[in-house]
Amino acid sequence: MDDELEPVRFDTKIAVLLRDDLATWQRLNVTAFLVSGIAGTKPEVVGEAYEDADGQAYLPMFRQPVLVFEGSKEFMSTAHERALKRDLEHAIFTQDLFATGNDRDNRAAVKAVPTGQLDLVGIALYGPKNAVDKVLKGARMHP
Repeated sequence: MDDELEPVRFDTKIAVLLRDDLATWQRLNVTAFLVSGIAGTKPEVVGEAYEDADGQAYLPMFRQPVLVFEGSKEFMSTAHERALKRDLEHAIFTQDLFATGNDRDNRAAVKAVPTGQLDLVGIALYGPKNAVDKVLKGARMHP
């Protein structure tokens, strides 16, 4: 009997695209906010709760990897347009959200700006692997 487990393959992909001029704290903050949108609306991406050897329980996490990419301000707009054309649901984070402190103000800041004028600093995508790959074509893996 072979004790090795076969790798799990996913038909879907979770990916975050960050603007390449963000400070480190901004990259981390934006990533956390963006993926919360996926976890909160796509229950199928969340695995089961964790437990250590002593029986201590921990919250569940995504069941598949989250890939993080980066791109220029211009590429952010291109990726956003691609996601919209493919009807691929996605979360966005704009530059304006760094100045707000709560969900209500965040939504108001996004609502005040037309789609084509959003100053995007991050996008999180979840969907069929090939669709996400097409949206992110040309992006670099985050270092």
